[in-house]
Amino acid sequence: MPEALLHLLAVAAYLGLSAYFRPGGPACCRPDGASRLLLFVPLALHLYLLAGLMLPAAGLSLGFGTSLSAVAALTVLFYGLAAWHYPVTGLQSFVLLFGALGVLLQAMLPEGHAIPTAGQPWFRVHMLAAFAAYGLFTVAALHAALIALAEKHLHKAVPPKAVAGLPPLLTLEKLLFRMVELGFVILTLTLLSGLLFSESIYGRVLPLTHMTVFGIASWAIYAALLAGRRIYGWRGRTAIYWTLAGFVSLLLSYVGVKFVLEVLLQRA
Repeated sequence: MPEALLHLLAVAAYLGLSAYFRPGGPACCRPDGASRLLLFVPLALHLYLLAGLMLPAAGLSLGFGTSLSAVAALTVLFYGLAAWHYPVTGLQSFVLLFGALGVLLQAMLPEGHAIPTAGQPWFRVHMLAAFAAYGLFTVAALHAALIALAEKHLHKAVPPKAVAGLPPLLTLEKLLFRMVELGFVILTLTLLSGLLFSESIYGRVLPLTHMTVFGIASWAIYAALLAGRRIYGWRGRTAIYWTLAGFVSLLLSYVGVKFVLEVLLQRA
């Protein structure tokens, strides 16, 4: 089957499921076990297409399209696993839309260039940890946005259907901080593993690149959020703003730089 058709099938499946689980729809917030399995169908096709682009014979290839697609795939995967144990089903439609966007950009944008250091074990650990952190913090950012929406309509007599079936805000906030804590551990691993090979690439242990600056900034923001939660009991909008700020900084650290270089400036 032509690869273009496979991309089209993956996008159509993501969009169809997103519409099926749309906010306010009958399947939005209380999917059964079989429904939770549906998102793994387009995800399997997504991962198959992604592997063909990111893992060519030359080693490892990363461009803006494939990078964002990898983040989207891991976001769908983390969400799909979390939905079996935690009350995050209200996010399903948005997560599936993000998956469709990832496949679409992967198909439309040019492939990335092969990375010469891709064979080093620590580099593979670094990239896996980086994409895992992106995926987990994307789910956390969407969850924070959902909490903000629920908080806005907290005292309304008839809240919107999108938030009517959600658990209490305290339950949602506890889950948010669990995501942030796990993401913070993975992000720390990303930064530490990056130090192990950055000297061989840049000639310095801590080069002042865009990725380094924004990566450390996002780590500091999430560290401050977790410290504020523990010391001052931060919650509500304070927690939401810090979560979103950390996510924006993390997005700028790699995917944002790739977007500017490859899409806006058209440089590899």
